[in-house]
Amino acid sequence: MFDTLRRTYRFRLPLKYGCNPHQQPAAVYMEGERELPFAVLNGKPGYINLLDALNAWQLVLELRQASGLPAAASFKHVSPAGAAVAVPLSRELRAVYEAGDEPLSPQTAAYLRARGADPMSSYGDFAALSDPVDEATAQVLKTEVSDGIIAPGYEGEALSVLKRKKQGAFIVLEADPAYRPPENELKEVFGVTFAQRRNDARIGAELLGRVVTASTRLPPEAIRDLLVAAITIKYTQSNSVGYALDGQMIGVGAGQQSRVDCTKLAGRKAEIWWLRHHPSIVGLPFNSGVKRVDRTNARVRYIEGDFTPPEYAQWLPLFEQTPPPLEPRQKEEWIAGLKGVSLASDAFFPFRDSIDQAAKRGVTYIVQPGGSVADQAVIAACDEYGMAMAFSGLRLFHH
Repeated sequence: MFDTLRRTYRFRLPLKYGCNPHQQPAAVYMEGERELPFAVLNGKPGYINLLDALNAWQLVLELRQASGLPAAASFKHVSPAGAAVAVPLSRELRAVYEAGDEPLSPQTAAYLRARGADPMSSYGDFAALSDPVDEATAQVLKTEVSDGIIAPGYEGEALSVLKRKKQGAFIVLEADPAYRPPENELKEVFGVTFAQRRNDARIGAELLGRVVTASTRLPPEAIRDLLVAAITIKYTQSNSVGYALDGQMIGVGAGQQSRVDCTKLAGRKAEIWWLRHHPSIVGLPFNSGVKRVDRTNARVRYIEGDFTPPEYAQWLPLFEQTPPPLEPRQKEEWIAGLKGVSLASDAFFPFRDSIDQAAKRGVTYIVQPGGSVADQAVIAACDEYGMAMAFSGLRLFHH
């Protein structure tokens, strides 16, 4: 088969292997005389790297078009761990993300938000930026455990910085911003070819025009966050639900068979993100020399209550002194302060249970397709909590 591909397809890129090392050979290629819509500037991408890169590039490109702001995404196993637009970081968020006090470029702010949302899931991510990567953003990427990046270009010394990462193995892709994919797409499973029109539905503020709840107020920040959430789940393996706040995703629930499980999974991530703001978490007394990735992991483990014997022993050496546990009551009180969150669902809610779960995590605004026989019960639940919910009429399954 691959000998035929070599003869037939001029623009073909061999890969290390497919999804797994035993799936060899592997390649990506373009039909006819079309060039690949990206160039490999450094490293050797693998099959999953390119799935992440091409999905992430579409996501940030659409976020850029919808918001007018530079956008970034952190992808892992063909779903976003985080995505964001370039909203300046507050002093509190700088402390949570350990971003320092220096001014941040829009590209850096966007990537810090995307990467910082769920750092444990982002470990070993593939990054995407909608705008050319500047040196400041490259310096941030240099310190992260990451496989590669795709962007429309690289400014100044940024490319040199990235080429030195991972002893020269960091993957750097340059996307072609002018490339337009064909209208139809193909996928083969078990020798069967599937064909469909590409999901080229554009997501903008007009998607939020049909607000069906008693509360109809959608402030500009909520509109921005609902668009961030909706565009992000458009490129998330379904079923999917996403929570957004302050221009970034704070919880993504991907690939669940039950919608309420999506809502719970994303909600748990949103809770952890918010608890990372707690003074007891920000102020954990780490010993000097503890790596940032270890500090991040320890904070999440501390929030999750994993500091009990025998697990506690592995974390104890990280601290100058034994930190007291964060009690359930403290967690509940802190989570109650999470407000103004936006939520997007890729398909309708079949029951009110997802609304009840969302309400526990500060959700105030929702966008979903609507069309369930339970729509009225779901609307009534939103009214009980004072939420504003828009029916978009647009399902966003992604497989």
